[in-house]
Amino acid sequence: MYHKPVMLDESLENLCIKESGIYVDLTFGGGGHSSGILKFLSKKGKLVAFDQDVDAINNKIDDERLLLINQNFKHLKQNLNYYGFKEVDGVLVDLGVSSFQFDQPERGFSIRYDANLDMRMNKNAELKASDVLNNYPESSLAKIFYDYADLRNSRAIAKHIVDFRSDNQIKTTKQFNDLMSSFLPKGYENKVLAKIYQSLRIEVNSEIDALKEMLSQLPDVVKKGGKIVLITYHSIEDRLVKRFIQNGCFESEPVKDDFGKLNLPFKKSFKFKVPSIQEVKLNNRARSAKLRSAIRL
Repeated sequence: MYHKPVMLDESLENLCIKESGIYVDLTFGGGGHSSGILKFLSKKGKLVAFDQDVDAINNKIDDERLLLINQNFKHLKQNLNYYGFKEVDGVLVDLGVSSFQFDQPERGFSIRYDANLDMRMNKNAELKASDVLNNYPESSLAKIFYDYADLRNSRAIAKHIVDFRSDNQIKTTKQFNDLMSSFLPKGYENKVLAKIYQSLRIEVNSEIDALKEMLSQLPDVVKKGGKIVLITYHSIEDRLVKRFIQNGCFESEPVKDDFGKLNLPFKKSFKFKVPSIQEVKLNNRARSAKLRSAIRL
């Protein structure tokens, strides 16, 4: 089962869908958001959807208005050009990992199951979480845990891993969970362990680089007056999305031309929105979601 689409009504409302428009769903997953978009489109409308996970492609909706592409969303502009879409009316991206991926033990995303440490979104990719743990130098591991999980004891965690792997290969989630047990504060074991897993998953799938590449392409593919809607789930990706919408770049200050003039590509529609209490009750994985939206200037 793929998760229920998070903040579906809010997403569709803020896309301001035109019946004959061209829209992009950059994270198809179970097709929940795509199904919602298609309901608003006439026969002249078009939806282009992306997902790098071949399992998600098996959920393809039988609809001639839908073009589903089995690629990472960092290839957005390249594929739109290839299929003849110069500009689109709106882009939606839900950056969450699907329940389906978490609930498949063999994918190695979850702290709950004993499985091989995999964590690849794209099953054809070479790098696995076990490769990171067994082969990365101590300094690189520490940086991953600090940058992608905000863990202040990242250096101690990295050293513990390197010391252990000198005699043993780290292969399974249970083995890794046991290895991390001394770093998990009582009462917060699952929360901290989930952060460690998150940082490994981000590294394995180059999620931050891919996100930056995709965001940088949005000014070129969204037509003036078009809308973007982005749903984030942790502070690392949310900071990037927030800064990009505000500044048109990933720095703390927007880029100015030689005359000191700003040339911002987007204007935020509001600060951000979070799921309703009722939605979080029905779908626990929506609890950390933030929805941001902006209009192309």
